[in-house]
Amino acid sequence: MLLRRLACEFIGTAFLLATVVGSGALIHKIDGGTIGITVIAVAVATGFVLYALINMFGEISAHFNPVVSLVNALTKTMSWSHVPLYMLAQVLGAIAGVMAANVMFELPAVVFSTTARTGYGQCTGELIATFGLICTISCCARFRPAALPAAVSAYVAGAILFTSSTCFANPAVTVARIFTDTITGIRAIDVAPYITCQIAAALTALSFCHWLLKPVSSANIAETEQDGVWQSRDEVVADLVRLK
Repeated sequence: MLLRRLACEFIGTAFLLATVVGSGALIHKIDGGTIGITVIAVAVATGFVLYALINMFGEISAHFNPVVSLVNALTKTMSWSHVPLYMLAQVLGAIAGVMAANVMFELPAVVFSTTARTGYGQCTGELIATFGLICTISCCARFRPAALPAAVSAYVAGAILFTSSTCFANPAVTVARIFTDTITGIRAIDVAPYITCQIAAALTALSFCHWLLKPVSSANIAETEQDGVWQSRDEVVADLVRLK
C-alpha cells in the first residue's frame, strides 16, 4: 500500500509541475511575452489539473506537497516514518514534471533558472499563500470533505493570481522550478527563503486551525452562560453536536 501511495505522490506532483511549467511556457510563447495573460493561464490550468489529480488519486494519496505531509504527520493522520519517503517522492516527481515540460517545448531537460524571486513582498506572498492553503485543507477536511478537491483547486488558482509570489506554497514545487529557465522558474539562491516561509506559514496555520476547530466542551458552555451571552443552552448544545 505504501508503494502505491508513493507512486501517486510521484505521478501527481509530476503532472502538477508539468502543468505549471508547460502552461507558462506555451502561453508566454503564444501571447508574445505578456506576463499578465500568462499568469492567468497558469492559474486556470493549474486549478483544473489539480482538481483532476486530487479526484484521481485522493482515495490513495494526494498530498503533492511536503508541507501537507508534514501537517498530516503533526496531526497524527500519517506515520512519521512515511514523511521522508513522501517528501522524496514529491520532490523527484516535481523535478520529473519540470523536465518533461522542458522537453515538450524543445528545451534542454535541465536548464537552471535565472528568474529572480526575492524581497520581503514575495516572502510575504508565500506566507499568505501557504497559510491559506493549509487552512483550506484543514477546515474542509473537518466540515466539508466532499468539497476538498474543488476548494483546494480553487484556492490555488486564486492564490496564483492574488499573491505577489504567484503561490508556490510547496517546497517540492519550489525546488523543482530551479530546473527551468521559463517564466515559471526560480533562481536557486531564492529557494531557501521561500521554503522557510512555507514551513513557518504551515506551522502557524496548523496552530490556528487547532484552536479554531477545537470542539466546544461543557466548561465552555457554562462559561458562555456566565458571561451573559444571549444564546440558549439548546443552541449551544446544538453547536456542540455539529462540531462533533
